[in-house]
Parts: sequence; structure tokens; C-alpha cells
Amino acid sequence: MNHKSRLREDKVIYTVTFNPAIDYVMHPKTFVVGRTNRSTHEDFSFGGKGLDVSAVLSNLNVPNICMGFIAGFSGRFIEDTLHEAGMVTDLIWLDEGATRINIKIDETRINGAGPHISHEKYGVLMDKLERLIEGDTLVLNGSVPSSLPQDTYASIMEQFDGRGIRYVVDAVGDLLVRSLKCKPFLIKPNNHEVGDIFEVTIDTPEECLPYAHKLHDMGAQNVIVSCGGLGSCLVDSDGKEHIVRAVKGEVVNTTGAGDAVLAGFLAAVDWGKSYEEALRYASACGSATAFSQGMATREKIEEVCKMMDEQGL
Repeated sequence: MNHKSRLREDKVIYTVTFNPAIDYVMHPKTFVVGRTNRSTHEDFSFGGKGLDVSAVLSNLNVPNICMGFIAGFSGRFIEDTLHEAGMVTDLIWLDEGATRINIKIDETRINGAGPHISHEKYGVLMDKLERLIEGDTLVLNGSVPSSLPQDTYASIMEQFDGRGIRYVVDAVGDLLVRSLKCKPFLIKPNNHEVGDIFEVTIDTPEECLPYAHKLHDMGAQNVIVSCGGLGSCLVDSDGKEHIVRAVKGEVVNTTGAGDAVLAGFLAAVDWGKSYEEALRYASACGSATAFSQGMATREKIEEVCKMMDEQGL
């Protein structure tokens, strides 16, 4: 994959994270509810689907701006960490509360609720989005706090309809379903999230394809469904099916792997790759993240691309 080709210089990918977090991962020797448990060590980093997407795009030298809402001492940590990573941000500071902290113990996760986003601060975001021009991409990721309705993403897309902006949505439940009427360029649920929408249990990319077609028929132009270690499937804008198997390797941390898939697909498409090539590269980005402690670097992605070649994927 040729990384030297670049996204059109006058076009930018904007990611919006309404409810970012500090991901605080603890590693206890034991975990017994109701007892004092001691951790051997801890890892912590910025979290939030849009932040993750921007991190991988930045590692691939794809021009992007990371937007979202932050608050309090935890918000300061996120802003400082993003800047230390060399990412371009345009964050909105809330007047009260604190950015949430998500705790992970083994495979158990406790996610914070997040601060209140007022109508005034939401308006600040909408004013900032006025800068987007034809050919720009707006990536709407993750959950929204309870202070915002479940049609928030659809409302944003409707407000800027007709401007030639490319929309991408990675969300769950009603937040995703209500956005489909606006015909987003890309959505990327995982198999469990698709299963929740259609009240089915599906695991493999083959099992996901019929439901990816349904989401395509409901309005999404391109539908990627990620299935963890089993791979991913894509129903593209022409209704064609694509499947890629996941590369075999040592999994370190799966957090953010799905966000890396989304970032890799957008990067590859903007480099002029076909949808089939873009899905393969997206899979490499997802696996490279799963094989890393943090979000995938370009070097790790290149390594995984070679592994895919060696494994005939």
C-alpha cells in the first residue's frame, strides 16, 4: 500500500467525539466483588471513538481535525495528551463537570456517564462545523450524553445537507438507525451491534452480510461490519459484497480496533484505492491496533500488511 499519496490538500476529515473519556485499565491479580483488590499496574490513555479515528489518521499523515467536548481535570489530561501526540484539535470546553473516566478490569468495563452538554455549547459546535466545505468528511462517533437526543447525528447531517460533505457514522442503536435516512457515506457497526438492531445473534462476516444489505437498503452507502478476530465484511455503495479475514497475531488490547478499521478505510479510499483494497487495509489497521498497546502506528500497520501477504489474506 502506497502511503506517499495524500488526501487532497484542500480537504479535511473532521472527527467529533461528544463523550470522550480517559480509559483507565487496571490489572489486578484477583477481582472479587465486595473485597479489596489490588492492581499490579495500570495503563491510561485518551479514549473515545472519534479521538481514536483521528489518532490513526494522524499516524498515516491524513489531514484531520479532532473535535469534541471536554471538561474538568480529566478534560485537561485529554487535551494535553492529544497535543503531545501531535494531533490537531478544536475542542470545546464545558463550564461544569468533568470528562468521564472509563475503568476496565480484565474484560469488565465500567463506563462513566459524561458531563452535561448545554444547548449553548452544542450551538458552539454547530458554529464550528460551518467551516466544512464540499469534499470534507465529518465523522460522528460513539455515544452522546443523556443531555442530547438520540437523533443528534441525524439533526447535524440534516442541517448541513446539500453542501457536498461526506458523512460517516459509527454509533449504536437509535443513534445509528436514525442517521440512516441521511444516507451517510459509511457506517461501521460490529456484529454484536448489528445483532442488537435486528434482534439476532450473528458472529461471522458471512452471517452479517444479509444484515449489512438491510442497513444499505435503509440508507447507508457503504456498510462495514467488523467481527473481531473473524474478520470484516463490506457491502459497498454498488451493493457488492466483500469479506476479509483477520490476520493471525498476538492480541494485546482490542480497545480502539474498530475505530482503526474506520480510519484505515477512509484513508485508503482517499488514496484512490478500490473498496476491496480499502477493506483489506482497514482490516490491517484494526489488527495492528489489537496487536499494540495503543492505537496503531504506520510502522505497525505496514508490518501487519506484510503478515497478511504471508498468510494469503
